[in-house]
Amino acid sequence: MPRRTQDIDAAVGLRMAARRSALGLSQTALALQLGVSFQQVQKYEKGANRVSASRLHQVATVLGCSVADFFPVRSAEGDPATGLRALMATAEGRLLAEAFPRILDPALRQAVTRVVAALASA
Repeated sequence: MPRRTQDIDAAVGLRMAARRSALGLSQTALALQLGVSFQQVQKYEKGANRVSASRLHQVATVLGCSVADFFPVRSAEGDPATGLRALMATAEGRLLAEAFPRILDPALRQAVTRVVAALASA
């Protein structure tokens, strides 16, 4: 029976891409540190290929986070990866996700969050 990727593979890949982007790393730079091709990193991030437990641990170490950070938190309101998937699906969303962690002032980050939330509900 052929192995197929699951929705969780795509969710892990999206979170991996978001973390990598937030750190300003290219796929090539991450690939070099992992000892794989940049195409393999692309496949991981798109959810086309599954990431093994040992490779996921290696990715987390390189990106300075925990393995758990790549998995969505379960909630009663449905799939929490849906919002992240929608954010990362557009160029504007990716730009926002990449730029937001670079705002160092907590008050300014809260203000940006309130503005975006207000615009989204308008």
